[in-house]
Amino acid sequence: MKAEELRSVQRPLKERYREAPDAALITLRAQGRLGEGVSCKIETGKALVEAGLHPATGGSGQSACSGDMLLEALVACAGVTLNAVATSLGIELRDASLQAEGDLNFRGTLGVAKEVPVGFQSIRLQVTLDTDASEEQLDTLLRLTERYCVVYQTLAHPPALSVARKRATD
Repeated sequence: MKAEELRSVQRPLKERYREAPDAALITLRAQGRLGEGVSCKIETGKALVEAGLHPATGGSGQSACSGDMLLEALVACAGVTLNAVATSLGIELRDASLQAEGDLNFRGTLGVAKEVPVGFQSIRLQVTLDTDASEEQLDTLLRLTERYCVVYQTLAHPPALSVARKRATD
C-alpha cells in the first residue's frame, strides 16, 4: 500500500472521528471457554487457539501460553503500526522483523514466593530494519510506532482493569 492509498482510506475515518468523537470509541471483545485439562479455548476471529499452562507451571507445552500470546500481540500490533507509519512517512522498508521477549519469575505465579510479583517483570521489543532511511527518519518512525501502537501503549500505561463474575443461570 502506498502512502496516498493509506491516507485515502483513513481520511474519511479521521474526518468522521473529528466530527463525531463518540464514533471512535469501539469496544473490542475476546471470549473463551474452558477446554480439556487445564486449558481455555480462545476464539480469535481468525482461528481457534487453545491456551494452557506454560511448561514452567506444569503444562505440556502443547497449548499456547497466554504470556507468549501477550508478546505476540505486542509484536503484531507494533509490526502493523510500524508498517503503517513507514507507509505514511514514505519510508521504504525492504524488510523489518520484530522480536519481543519478557521476563517472568514463575515463583510468583505458582505462589512459591509471595514477594515475587506475578506477571512480566520486564518486556523488551527489538525492531530490525533493512532500509536506507536516515537516522532521523528512523527515530521518528520508532517514536511514532510507540505512540500509536495500541498494545504498547496499553502495557506502558495500564488502563483501569476489573473482573466481574456471574453464574451461568443469570
